[in-house]
This record gives sequence, structure tokens and C-alpha cells, in this order.
Amino acid sequence: MKYFYSSFVVTLIGLGIAYYIDTWEAVYICVILSLLEISLSFDNAVVNAKVLNTMEEKWQQRFIYWGIPIAVFGMRFVFPILIVAIAARMGILETLHLAIYKPDEYHKALETTRFEIYAFGGAFLLMVFLQFFFSDEKDEHWISLLEANPIMRMLVKFPNVSFMIAITFGIILLAITKEYVIGMAYFSALALYLLIHSADTLFGSDGIRNGLMGFLYLEVLDASFSFDGVIGAFALSENIFIIMVGLGIGAMFVRSLTLYFVKRQVLQKLIYLEHGAHYAIGALAVIMIVKIFTEVSEIITGLVGVGFIGVSFICSIMTKKKP
Repeated sequence: MKYFYSSFVVTLIGLGIAYYIDTWEAVYICVILSLLEISLSFDNAVVNAKVLNTMEEKWQQRFIYWGIPIAVFGMRFVFPILIVAIAARMGILETLHLAIYKPDEYHKALETTRFEIYAFGGAFLLMVFLQFFFSDEKDEHWISLLEANPIMRMLVKFPNVSFMIAITFGIILLAITKEYVIGMAYFSALALYLLIHSADTLFGSDGIRNGLMGFLYLEVLDASFSFDGVIGAFALSENIFIIMVGLGIGAMFVRSLTLYFVKRQVLQKLIYLEHGAHYAIGALAVIMIVKIFTEVSEIITGLVGVGFIGVSFICSIMTKKKP
């Protein structure tokens, strides 16, 4: 329970701010947004914990403490404003003024960029899933029919098979949409993933990730998860401060879950939890790409993620009980 004390403190402060902004209605919206964020990002906590296990202690602490203001203020407040400013060719201060005093216009401006956001986030998450799925370093296979069949054993021997598959998907997406901006967003995410992954491989040693590269990787991963929540949050409120508080509370609990998983070595005890998280990430990546063409409810997105995590948790417990 001690790992969640700070989250409860942040929750009380956040709900107090929400009440000050718009009384109990804002408090209610913040609670709903925080639950939405946790359901969408639970698998993020699992993957974060896996990465943190390969980082030095000091960088683990930096991610927990430095990552909070970046996750809450940076990714859920500054980043959407930056995206709108670039897309609408407006100044940062002008966009901030729009977000505060004309939230409906700001929402519309953010909506015009949602396809590019989905393409970027979907591509990055797809790479996270593919790198895990085609990894030859996995000690355990959860769904052997998919992960350990003869075709898979052959594919994992191909260098950069994950990138080849992701690039193929990108070419197909570009051919279908015929929107070069969407293609640029998609391939920019692949380039960013490749840059971070390559730098991490270059500067890491003895199985320990380079601290800075690991930190950047986790922040980009968090951003990819937060895109969907930020856009979907406008269905509940157009006040960016209420949205930031609600999603920020959820992000804080995700960080606490990450810390709990690391300190209690949960992934070592529940051997399929990591698999379930990556399958959930793969599903989220597909959903984000599908959202370019049609609407998908956040309820479905959250249930898919929770479903994979829940089933992998049950399978881990059952395997653990076997003699």
C-alpha cells in the first residue's frame, strides 16, 4: 500500500483543484477520467516495469519522480497544445489562449489532427508489440500456437523482421488513405523508435539499458498511450485543466503500479503478465490505426486491454500452482 500513498495525496489535491474549478461536476468528471486513464494504461505500467528492471537504480528513481510532471503537465497539457499549434500554424501562446478561453475551437483544432496522432501513436505501439512478439530472447511462451510454431521460429531468425512488418503496414496505410501527412506521422514514429532503440543498444552494457535512452523510450511510450485518452476526454469536458487533472491522477496511479511491479518483482512471479500487456498494446495499436477510418469506443479499447491483462494474470496464477 505504501507505493500508492503519493497517488492518494495527488488525488486529494487534484480533486480539490477540480472542485475549485467547477464544484462537484468537475470532481465527478476527474474521477471518470482517472479511471479511464488507468484502464487504458494498465498495460503501460507492466511494460514500464519490464524496462525499469533493466535500468540502474538512479534512473528508476528519476523515471518515477521526474516522469510525473512530464506525464501530467507535459504529455497531457503541453503536448496537445504543441500539436494544435503546429497543425494550425499558430503560436504557442495563441493556442494556449484558445485552449483556455475558447475550448470548443481548441477541441475542433485538436480533432483535425487526430488521424496523424493515431498514426504516430499506433505505429510506435505496434513496434513495441512486434519487438516483443518476434524476440528470440523470451524464456516463456504464453500462446504457444502463435509464439512457438515453425513459422515463428523461422521468422525470428530474420534480422529486423519487426521493422519490415511495420514498414509494410505503413505502406499499405499510405496506399489506402492517400494522405502523405498520415504517412509522415506513421514513419516518423518508426524512425523515432529505431533511433531510441539503436542508441540504447549502442550505449547500454551488460544487459543494462542506457538510462537516458530508457527514460526517453518510456516517456514516448507514455505519450503514445495518452494520445487516445486526451482526445477522448473532450467527450466529458472541454476544460483543459479538468482534463489534465483527471488524466494526471490516472497517470500517477499508473506510475505507482509501475513502482509496485518493480519493487515486488511481480513480473518474475506472474510470468505471463508481460505477454498479456504486449498483446494489449498490439490490440491498442490496431485500434488506433482503425480509428483513422472509423470510430471505436474507449470502452471497447479499455475492455480489450483489461481482458488481455486479466487472462494473462489468471494463466500466470494457474501455472504457478502447478506442481
